[in-house]
Amino acid sequence: MSFTHSHSSLPLTTAASVLKTALNSDRDPNGVVQARLCAYYSCTVKNATISSNSKSLTPPTCVQARASGSGPSLAVGLDRVSGSNTHTFDVVIVGAGIIGLTIARQFLLGSNLSVAIVDAAVPCAGATGAGQGYIWRVHKSPGTEKWELAMRSHHLWEAMAESVQNQGMDPLQTLGWKKTGSMLVGRTADDCSVLKKKVEKLVEAGLGAQFLSRDELRVEEPALELGEEGGAAFMPDDCQIDAQRAVVFIEKVNRSFGAEGRYAEFYHEPVTSFLRSESNGGIEAVQTSKSTLHVNKAVIIAAGCWSGSVMHDLIRDAQIKLDLPVKPRKGHLLILENFKSFNLNHGLMEAAYVNHESAVLSSATSDSEAGFVANNASISMTATTDTTGRLVLGSSREIVGFNTEIDESIVGRIWERAGEFFPVLKKESLQELSKTREIRVGLRPYNCVPGGKPVITPVPGLSKAFVAAGHEGEGLSLAMGTAEMIYDMVLENPLKVNPEPFSA
Repeated sequence: MSFTHSHSSLPLTTAASVLKTALNSDRDPNGVVQARLCAYYSCTVKNATISSNSKSLTPPTCVQARASGSGPSLAVGLDRVSGSNTHTFDVVIVGAGIIGLTIARQFLLGSNLSVAIVDAAVPCAGATGAGQGYIWRVHKSPGTEKWELAMRSHHLWEAMAESVQNQGMDPLQTLGWKKTGSMLVGRTADDCSVLKKKVEKLVEAGLGAQFLSRDELRVEEPALELGEEGGAAFMPDDCQIDAQRAVVFIEKVNRSFGAEGRYAEFYHEPVTSFLRSESNGGIEAVQTSKSTLHVNKAVIIAAGCWSGSVMHDLIRDAQIKLDLPVKPRKGHLLILENFKSFNLNHGLMEAAYVNHESAVLSSATSDSEAGFVANNASISMTATTDTTGRLVLGSSREIVGFNTEIDESIVGRIWERAGEFFPVLKKESLQELSKTREIRVGLRPYNCVPGGKPVITPVPGLSKAFVAAGHEGEGLSLAMGTAEMIYDMVLENPLKVNPEPFSA
């Protein structure tokens, strides 16, 4: 039995109606989207308690794809049935993080192509599920190579939130879309000089940024203490989203195309090899541990910090030079439930966060882990509240390979750093909060090139192959623009963002 895929697309009004019905069918009585579709990687301390508002996370449900001939449809995904494991799709995406999922969504909504998504685990199992969910702009820099992509992505996130609202759903409940405003805070005169210049550039770029003095900050954030010389760059209209809720929503959008045979998921199926044409060397199929997925149009590598090894296997024995030095950069987040010592009104980062993203690399040039400074963690204060009101504190960056174990010393340093900005925390014992805390650990895919830019490009010399990887801590904020760029590259449409900075 082999898959056939219908290339007809629903009218937009019909598709929206079908999608709204599908989304509403999986809500609880309070209208909150169930988070069961997103099994994100979250390292939780053994004695942590779970909020009554938390949703149980279980593996994703299977998507139905039509099989050729008569008989029932065949489930593709975790619970496979007997039969042929050879299938054909127009587009195969390797990686089910936020980048891979948004790319799939872009093809499904914008074309009549069939799409398969492949992952060694399940959606949100990597950096996506362990992140803070902010898509703030206050720390971005106009005129830099990532600026255009960042602004395009932000516009597309706003359009999604508006679309959700137009369908009669609540963006807060569906996406965790929350207007927090964002602040980049400094404690010295030098910090504030830099922040004032940043505000000027943001305003010149058309954004509603402003500089807040120490006294103005006390009104906005009474618990924040920056000293006599403190100040902040402030963007009151900035928003954040909940990564898990956003993934649930995007998964539902994608799965709404399963009934017509245009979408299938192959989870818990690591890619083992790529089958290439003997005549021209182009990709013909993706081989997983269970399936052979023939491809008509494109294979897109969006496997986060595993993309480098996947690409190495892809171009092995080929006369292709492609350097993709994407390495895992470990991060911890500390989440506190029912924390009442102070109220946080906005999303905050310390000014040093801008440099924090490019820290901890050594001058060594080796591709091996020995080329990095091991166990040299960089800590920078970030603080926000999530959709359920929990306090989320970060963040750390360190190069320790693929280690995802909780490091209590790093957690302690995050707490101490936050206490330098919020003195009330020094009166609290982190140990006493252990029953109501959660620790998230994730691996950011860092592209070890100047500026840490992601790679979003066709693979030179290898037809049908594309890569979208190396977004580090900006995967969520850059996802929508990345998906649009890859979509336009594959279909040879005019590009809306200059791709040159992201070429291999």
